Amino acid sequence: MTWSFSIGRLFGSELKVHATFFLLLAWIGAAAWLAAGPVAALVNIVFVLALFACVVAHEFGHALMARRFGIATPDITLLPIGGLARLDRMPEKPGQEIAVALAGPAVNVVIWALLVMLGAETDLDRLAALEQGGIAGFWGKLAAVNLFLVLFNMIPAFPMDGGRVFRAALAYGMGRVAATRLAARSGQVLAFVFGFLGLTWGSPVLVLIAIFVFIAAGAESADVSLRDMARHLRARDAMITQFEALHPSDTLQVASNAVIRTTQHEFPVMDADGGLLGFLTRNALFAALAEGNRMRPIAGAMTEGIPAVPLAAPLDAALDALQDTGAPAVAVTEPSGRMVGYITRENIGELMVISGRERRV
Repeated sequence: MTWSFSIGRLFGSELKVHATFFLLLAWIGAAAWLAAGPVAALVNIVFVLALFACVVAHEFGHALMARRFGIATPDITLLPIGGLARLDRMPEKPGQEIAVALAGPAVNVVIWALLVMLGAETDLDRLAALEQGGIAGFWGKLAAVNLFLVLFNMIPAFPMDGGRVFRAALAYGMGRVAATRLAARSGQVLAFVFGFLGLTWGSPVLVLIAIFVFIAAGAESADVSLRDMARHLRARDAMITQFEALHPSDTLQVASNAVIRTTQHEFPVMDADGGLLGFLTRNALFAALAEGNRMRPIAGAMTEGIPAVPLAAPLDAALDALQDTGAPAVAVTEPSGRMVGYITRENIGELMVISGRERRV
C-alpha cells in the first residue's frame, strides 16, 4: 500500500504502518494537550498505541486462522481507521471464510476477558474522559474498547468481519458470486448510514469508515465476479498479440517516439533472440524523461521480473500473478518458453466487460 513502511516481521507477516497513522497520533495528542495539558496528551497517545496493539492482535487472528487453510498473509498494515491484513486470497469454502472472519473478533474477546480477569472494569460511559480514572481506568477503557471492536466488527456490513460471515452464510444457498453481490449491496447501504451518523455526530473517523466500507464492498464484489468469469477463460483468450517491442539499448527518445506512434501503455523489452527482459511502462518512461537526457538507454527504466503463464493456463492464474507481483503485465508463453503475447489488468477488464455483455445477450 502506498505511503506505508515496514516496522518489522511477526509470525511470518510484514507489519506496516501507514503514514497517516502518525497524523492520527498528532491530532489526538494536540487535541488532548489543548484541552487538558501535556499529561493528558501523553495518556491519550499511549492509549491509542495500546488500542492499535489490540488491532494488530485482531488482524493476526485472521492471518493465523487463514494460514491453517494454506492461505498466506504477506503483510498487515495499520491505518487510522484500523488494521488491514492482506491475505493472498480469501477462502472460498463458506465454513473456512466464517472461521477466518470470526478469528479476529475472537482475539478481542480474549483480550477483554483477560483484562476483566485482572480487575479491569468495563466502563463505556467514561471512554471520552481518558485523562481521568488512573491506571485502573486506563485498563478498564481498553477492555471496553475491545468489547466495542467485537460488536462493531460483527455488524453485517461487507467487507467487515460480520459482512464476511453474512456473505459466507448466504453462499451456502445461492453461490459465492450472488452472495457477494447481495452482501456488498447491504454493506453499501450500511455505509450510507455510517456516513450520515458520522456527519450528524461530527465524527470524521466514522465518515472515513463509511467511505472505506462503500468502496471496498464494491471492489470486492467486482473482483469476485471477475474471478468467477476468469475461471472459464484461458490466458490465450485475453492476451495482447499485436504489439511493438523495444530493445534494452534503445534510448528514451526511441521509446518516446513509440508512445506517440502506437496506442500501447507498456512495451515489452526483448533481447536479440526474442527473450523477454522486462516491460517499459508509460509512467516509468515519463518519470525517466523528467530527469533529462533522452539519449539514455531504456534498460534502466524498465520493470524486470515479469511473471509468465502458459497459453493454456486459466485466466485467473494471470490475475493472481498480476496481484502477487505488482508487475505491469504477465507474459504468455509457448511450451518452448517464447513469449507470444502479454496480459494487463486493463485488457482483462475489457475482456470481462465484453464477456459479460455477451452473456446477457
